[in-house]
Amino acid sequence: MKQALLEIKSTVEAVFQHLHANPEISWKEFSTTEYLKDFLVQEGFHVTTFEDSTGLVVTVGSGKPCVGLRTDMDALWQEVDGEFKANHSCGHDAHMTMAIGTLLLLKKLGIPKLGTLKVLFQPAEEKGTGALSYIEKDLVDDIDFLYGVHLRPIQELRNGYAAPAILHGAAKLIVGKIHGMEAHGARPHLGINAIEVGAQIVQAIQGIYLDPMMSYSAKLTKFQAGGESANIIPGTAEFSIDVRAQTNAAMDELIAKVEHAIQSVAFLNNSTIDFHIETEIAAAENDATAVEFMKVAIIDTIGQDHYVPPIVTPGGEDFHFYTLKRPSIKTTMLGLGCDLVPGLHHPNMSFNHDSILTGIEILTKTVIGTFQKEG
Repeated sequence: MKQALLEIKSTVEAVFQHLHANPEISWKEFSTTEYLKDFLVQEGFHVTTFEDSTGLVVTVGSGKPCVGLRTDMDALWQEVDGEFKANHSCGHDAHMTMAIGTLLLLKKLGIPKLGTLKVLFQPAEEKGTGALSYIEKDLVDDIDFLYGVHLRPIQELRNGYAAPAILHGAAKLIVGKIHGMEAHGARPHLGINAIEVGAQIVQAIQGIYLDPMMSYSAKLTKFQAGGESANIIPGTAEFSIDVRAQTNAAMDELIAKVEHAIQSVAFLNNSTIDFHIETEIAAAENDATAVEFMKVAIIDTIGQDHYVPPIVTPGGEDFHFYTLKRPSIKTTMLGLGCDLVPGLHHPNMSFNHDSILTGIEILTKTVIGTFQKEG
């Protein structure tokens, strides 16, 4: 396998450079989809694209078992060196490259001999809606095992180390608008100050408590009110609340309390607060068998000394919707150490590109091991 990996090294590097240089944001991965389609068709793969959305699926072989590999495609929109632009600061360019490298390596090895390999190039992970769209398209109903991968920041894993599962937490983003009443600054009793209502929301959610043994948080991440005239009490304000919990059950409890807090503040101030959940991410629910297959592949690739047990992280990933919505699918996600600094989503994020080849080898061995054990 090492020799076959070296043979695709230059191709893999070229793919990464192209993807890194041409980032596209969620649901607008048009050129990315076209590039991947053209490349994979040229390599002889069967590719399915969609008229109503970006993304594509590669299918190799037929029958059972069906082993899946999923990669995300979208970049973030953020300020980089004073300019707002699409930017691959979450490593999705590396994830796509590893998926392509795994396909190329398995092709060289003639795998699958029996069964089906299905590789999902999924859009809009950053919006939390891409996985749900693939589930709605019935693209995963035939998959028995589904694997993913995500680069890990140096605070979690150093270069050369890997974990067979990432225990992501659940996340929800609430967006809302406060409807109070404007008034003259000299007559506050005639108005309902939207800023004061917002401050009470902050206090209310800070007073929410769950089991202290469980990681969770809720906090305002945006608040906009007022205009040019400082002597007007603002009657409206827009806000967002980031809500996180380590498990799906804890998230259900927390989100109910946050919603109750908002409604209580509205009642106490005789105001109206419109709000809704704009984005949501499920917490990880990994399968023990899938984790074991990944563990064996990691140890075989980089050795027992560089194997790390499943890691807990407060971040979220829409990959986990696949199991939440389709419980029959056995999933896990490779956590790949790569000296990623200063952190995920930082505009100047960088990592050791050599780790891409390590990831390809681990994923390839995981897929092979699954076919061997389940075929």
